[in-house]
Amino acid sequence: MKKAIVLLADGFEDVEAVTPIDYLRRAGIEVTTASISKTQTVTSKWGGIKLTADTILTEQIINSEWDAVILPGGMPGAVNLAASKDVTALLQKTAEAGRLVCAICASPVLVLAPLGILAGKKFTCYPGLEEKVTNALWQKDRVVVDGSIITSRAAGTTGEFALAIVEKLLDKEAAKKLSDILLL
Repeated sequence: MKKAIVLLADGFEDVEAVTPIDYLRRAGIEVTTASISKTQTVTSKWGGIKLTADTILTEQIINSEWDAVILPGGMPGAVNLAASKDVTALLQKTAEAGRLVCAICASPVLVLAPLGILAGKKFTCYPGLEEKVTNALWQKDRVVVDGSIITSRAAGTTGEFALAIVEKLLDKEAAKKLSDILLL
């Protein structure tokens, strides 16, 4: 069974976190949610929704094998992810292993780009933020897949983002089946 981890920081974008968790679980992918805080409770940006993560991001979690690491956007959620040394360690390990690194909204620019993960890659992000990235190729597409990097624009593209992850982790048929069931 494929394993994905969704990293949650206070100020995460509600839809960008919950939709991938839900869609990947529906597709049969084992999804773990990890708070980057000292507590498992994380608060979203817009709805002030409190989620209880499955675990806290620890060295043991960082050293586990993940098929995909998923970063919601939102502010200050993306800023909080970027400031975490544990997030950096997990992303670098995942990228070096050629496993999926998936980020949406502000996270491609604020989290992935400073780590060099986007260097030479096609990507997308929240409109206007692309101007902060100089060593990657911005695309206007709603979702961009370049090798093991998947990026997406914003809350309105989250369903497509999650389906792209399902397709890469499983296959096109699994993504199509999920899309049909959800009436996307």
